[in-house]
Parts: sequence; C-alpha cells; structure tokens
Amino acid sequence: MDMPASPVWQEQLFLGSWKSGDGDQINVVEPATGAVISKLKIATAGDVERAATIARDTQTAWAMVPFDQKAEILRKAAALLKERANEINDWNTRECGSVGPKADWELQATYEQAQMAAALPMQPNGEIFPSNMPGKRNYWKRVPIGTVGVIAPWNFPILLAMRSVFPALAMGNAVILKPDPKSSICGGALMAQILSDAGLPEGVFHVLPGGPEVGQALVEHPLVKMISFTGSTAVGRKIGETCGRTLKKAALELGGNNAQVVLEDADLDIASSCGAWGAFLHQGQICMQTGRHLVHTSVAEEYLSRLASRAENLACGNPAQEQVHQGPLINGVQAKRVEDIVNRSVEMGARIVTGGKRHGNYYEPTVITDVTSNMPVFSEEVFGPVAPVMTFDSDSEACELVNESPYGLAAAIHSGSTERALKIANRIQVGMIHINDQTVNNEFQVPFGGMGSSGNSGRFGGPANIEEFTTSQWISVMEEGIQYPF
Repeated sequence: MDMPASPVWQEQLFLGSWKSGDGDQINVVEPATGAVISKLKIATAGDVERAATIARDTQTAWAMVPFDQKAEILRKAAALLKERANEINDWNTRECGSVGPKADWELQATYEQAQMAAALPMQPNGEIFPSNMPGKRNYWKRVPIGTVGVIAPWNFPILLAMRSVFPALAMGNAVILKPDPKSSICGGALMAQILSDAGLPEGVFHVLPGGPEVGQALVEHPLVKMISFTGSTAVGRKIGETCGRTLKKAALELGGNNAQVVLEDADLDIASSCGAWGAFLHQGQICMQTGRHLVHTSVAEEYLSRLASRAENLACGNPAQEQVHQGPLINGVQAKRVEDIVNRSVEMGARIVTGGKRHGNYYEPTVITDVTSNMPVFSEEVFGPVAPVMTFDSDSEACELVNESPYGLAAAIHSGSTERALKIANRIQVGMIHINDQTVNNEFQVPFGGMGSSGNSGRFGGPANIEEFTTSQWISVMEEGIQYPF
C-alpha cells in the first residue's frame, strides 16, 4: 500500500470538519513488522469540549432533516465504503494486523450496517394511546437523545464503531467517536472522510482518537447524553458507574469467554471446523471468540485430534506481504499476555497438543487439553489464538460449566438432535446461542448483545437500534382546555 505523503490526520482532528487539534502526534506502528507507517494527531479533553459544543449546536437541525434525506446520506456512505474498499482494507491490514478475508468481511458487514441504518428513519417512531378524558389524545414517540459518544476498540475497528455511529445518526443524533489509537486511521479518519463526502452536514460527526483521558472526558461531559462502549469489562464497569451517577444512557458491549459445547452425537468434522474458526479467526482477538471447548468425554480425543490438525494447517505471517490465515497480535503486550496465560495453565497441569509458542507479536494457533476450571486459560478472556478443551459427562454438567463463567456473551452447541440442543440452550445464560454453528456470529438485522459481565443488556442491530439510540417523549393534546377545581 502506498501511504499518502502528508495525510490530513497527521496534523488535524475531525471536529465536524478537519481542524487543528490541541494534542500531540503519535506513531502508528504496524504490528506485523514494528515499522512506523504513519503519524496520528491525538485529541485532548479540550478537544472533547470543542466537539461537544459543536455537536450540541448542530444536532437539532440534523434531527429535523427529512427521513429520506438522512437515508440518502447513509446509502451514499455505504456506496463509498465499497468504492474505497482497497484503501480501507489496506489500512486494516497494516494498522491492525488483519488478514485479507477478515478485512473483506469487516468491510462488507459495515456496508450492511450502513444499509440497515438507512432504513431506520422511515420506520414508525411512536404510538397513540387512549385517554379516559374526552377529547384528549396521547402521542408517545421516540426522539433523538442528542449527542452520542461512541468508544470503539481496535480489533474490528470499523464495524464496531459504525454499528453505533450509523444508527445513532439515522435516529437524528450527533455523534462523537473515540477510536482506539491503535486503529484510528481505518476506524476513524477514513470513516470521517466517507461521511463527509456522503453529504453529512458539518458538525454532526466528530472523530477524537485518544486514550483513557479522552474517553473519560467524553463519558463525563454533560453535553454527551449517551455512551456506546465496546471493550473490556473492567473499563465498561467504570463507564457504567459514571453514566449511572450522571443519569446518562449507556450501551455496554463487553468481554466474553464463550463456550462451544460438543455433544457425543455431534458431527465432529463440522464441530472441529466451527471450533477452529471460532478460536483462531483474527488471532482470537474477538469478544465472541470460542474461548472454551466443552466436549463430551466419549468423543474428546477425536475432537482434539481434528481440532489440532486444523490448527497445524494454519499459515502465520505478515498479511500485508503474503496470504496467511493468521497475522500478528495487535502488539507485544498482548502477545506476552497470551503466552503468560498459557504458561501458567501448563504449570497447573494443562497439556499443549499443538502450538504454544510466541514469536515476537505472533502466537501459534494453540490447542490445549487437560484443562480444569481454575486454570487461567479457562477462566480468563484470553483474546488470543488458544483453544482450551475440557470434557464433561452429561448435559447438566455441560450447562453448569458454561454458566460457571461470569461472562454471558455467546455460545455454540453441536448435536445431531436440534431438540436436545434447544433444551440445553434454554438453560444457558448468554445473550446469543448458535446451534451447529460457531460463536463468532453477526447479522446486521438481528439484535446483538450479552448478559452478565458481557454487557448491560443493550442491543445493537435491526429494530433494537431504534430504542437503543433514542429516548421517548409523551405529548398529550386537548383541543379545548378544561377548568380544574383550583
């Protein structure tokens, strides 16, 4: 990829349009090589103040734009995503370590999100309720919240930002996006340019790359009326506490430690394929990653053999230079963290079947067995290409193992009997369950979200977006006023 000589994001922030910012420059580092591939202007708390004020001043006019004009802008944004796919995907690969098919899938999913959001403004947005007072009409409708702050992660930086940005805009809100500094070009600057070129009015959308200081300023700012956060449970709890204290709406999509349950009547070829995809896609750096493989004792050895064979066939390397299945982890800190989790689990008695070695920012696709529930590889969200396998002897035991985790994002169940699998699904406390499929599922038209430590039951997707990114208002009308007793 040919990098632009002086890209606008090196010197400016997108504060409704490209403007000078108060913060410093940082290096954008390619995780595959450690090379500096660009510079990035970082926002400050002062920039949050500027953005929030501009957003407040432009949001009312944007909310009044007719629904068909909002939809046209979002459809144009969708078209531009496709037109600029090569540029966006190249940055996703270089900046985030994404392999080509992952980048392609993320772009397509983001395109679908834009098309879905374009359909939202034309949906019914209220109801009429009866009254026991003659001549009175009660209108109840959904109205924009105001300014929505979106804090997005680095692993799927485009999709996980735009799945909030697009519907929030569609419902008449202004949006301030804080992308992670590790993914602020593909997941921030390029998206700002797309929305601007699509015709979004100046001042309605802002992009403020930055770390915790910027995030905290965004969460605490009184002009920001909602926070949509995707990231770790620890950070999400702090955001939830602040939003609760300030009576601010929060949509929290947090971590996961997702289980795939393989029953003795499962098709092991399909189950191991789903297990490999769920564990190793994007180096396992996905909140919906299959982090726990729970397999019936009678088929565990066969499942292990097939899963290990699939892991051994995965090619690792620099996705910008060669066709590979696995790229690098996002940085050395994360690679060492995965290594530490595996090593501590091995010290406690786990056995590595294949993989288990770190090479700089790369970590081999790893299958590990003899796992117990007290091991970190089972109890923690690994966020790396590691597939821990644990056995069970009954359906009840499988359900208990799934529910043992405080997380409740996704699960998969493999069985030759969908009826049996549905009975197990009814006993599992997670937000999404996929029968004879893998845990990493996303469809733009289906509400998405977790339970427990995986979120606060907020939902993204399809009709859930209308409620998520609006608040309600009751207006009653009397054609003629009435006299009260005093």
